[in-house]
Amino acid sequence: MRRLPPSEATGRWTGARHALPAAYGQTDLVVLGIGVMIGSGIFSVAGRQAATMAGPGVILSFMIAGITSLLVAFCIAELSSAMPASGSAYTFAYVIFGEVWAWIVGWALVMELLLAAAVVSRVWSLYAAQMLVDLGVRIPEPLSGVIGQERGFDLFTLLILVLLTGVVALGARVGLRTLWIIVIAKLAAIGAVIVVGATHFDQDNLAAIPAPAEPIKTASAALDSPLLGLAFGQTTAFGWFGIFAAAATITFAYIGFDVVATAAEEAKDAPRSVPKGIIRGLVITTVIYIAVAIVMVGMTPYKEINVEAPLASAFRQAGEGFMVHVINIGAVLGLTTVVLVLLVGLTRVVFSMARDGLFPRPLARINRGYHSPTTATLVIGVLAILLAEFVPVLTLEPLVVIGTLFAFVAVAAGVIRMRRTMPDLPRGFRTPLSPYVPIASILASLWLMVNLQVITWLYFLAWMTFGLLVYLAYGRRKSALAGGRPPLEPPVAVRGGLRGRHRR
Repeated sequence: MRRLPPSEATGRWTGARHALPAAYGQTDLVVLGIGVMIGSGIFSVAGRQAATMAGPGVILSFMIAGITSLLVAFCIAELSSAMPASGSAYTFAYVIFGEVWAWIVGWALVMELLLAAAVVSRVWSLYAAQMLVDLGVRIPEPLSGVIGQERGFDLFTLLILVLLTGVVALGARVGLRTLWIIVIAKLAAIGAVIVVGATHFDQDNLAAIPAPAEPIKTASAALDSPLLGLAFGQTTAFGWFGIFAAAATITFAYIGFDVVATAAEEAKDAPRSVPKGIIRGLVITTVIYIAVAIVMVGMTPYKEINVEAPLASAFRQAGEGFMVHVINIGAVLGLTTVVLVLLVGLTRVVFSMARDGLFPRPLARINRGYHSPTTATLVIGVLAILLAEFVPVLTLEPLVVIGTLFAFVAVAAGVIRMRRTMPDLPRGFRTPLSPYVPIASILASLWLMVNLQVITWLYFLAWMTFGLLVYLAYGRRKSALAGGRPPLEPPVAVRGGLRGRHRR
């Protein structure tokens, strides 16, 4: 149960060729969070969950997911301010709990971010193809079978992943400029949706929460049921079980604020700027999501919502056909930033694990020209492409949620333990009302986890078991701590003197 010393987590690589350059200011970190949290889900998830799981109670589902995320955000903010390293929850676990738990958390993060990038890129293709159709652009016959496909080879999915992998490989500054432009454009589209949709709001659509339906007692229905609902004999939707089940699914929409912590090593004045960036970005996103949810269920009775295109159909029924184009453009732009930031976050997690020896060391090399872990970025891009093209990733979306919630539990527990074992460690932010907020974070995250489907739990346990075998076969022996201390590389000669004087 070897642990990484806090000083090694934050100071070991300063100035070395394995160091990442400072690129993000405080506002940049807020934009980074908004960029990854607000995607196509803002135009679809409220309608889908209202129609199939929660009815008008979907507004409460968004609030529950948002409050849970905010509780966790406080915990991540404290740990990031104390250990501003690129590995985020992985590095926190390494310092606080030890290498085995660090590997488990890091393995869950890899699953979460890699699968999320594949899922979102596939959804990007669906929206991009729909946008072309709605604009009257005719897709050539030879390409019609490989564009906008839910399964099998998809050309648009390949193109967006290749393009954004290239942007990330070119360095943080190139990606940041691209991110700013797209985030501003998609916020304008969302603002138009809220303003125009509010003019068609009907409070009668916010009726009482529908009663739960009768459970379907089959083996297939049991696997697709929430774990908690199955325990209480409630295997279908609506009622309070439906609201909590929808909240667990909606957590997918909030996923990403923790990715901001992976940029801590590249942030200016990280102990103060990263906590502010995480919390402000999450609060802004939560307000926007709830506003869109209110507009969605206020425009159309939940029984009449078109699950395939809920918000677009609602605007068509209201006679606002031009808003369909706004939604399509906003969704495409939103998903672009989501994939971009997910690739950035995953690259930093893999980079940190490789730097510690748990993944092959070449993945931790920084390209001198682009000041970016180019090798890790390209490997991740290839894996994301293979996963998106050859695995039915749209059916695996809940795995992203369970991986995220698992990391949330580890982070909240880390705050409690760090307060006891490292009380003098400098922090730029302290979680309010500790240990009550971290405990509430753990309970809320576990509550959402048990509201996920049984089949999701089985897949997650299989992934984590496989990861533990990988650690025993490779990471345990190759770890930088296996020799008793992390090896520090010699300084690298550069023009004007030496670079890489390592702080102790």
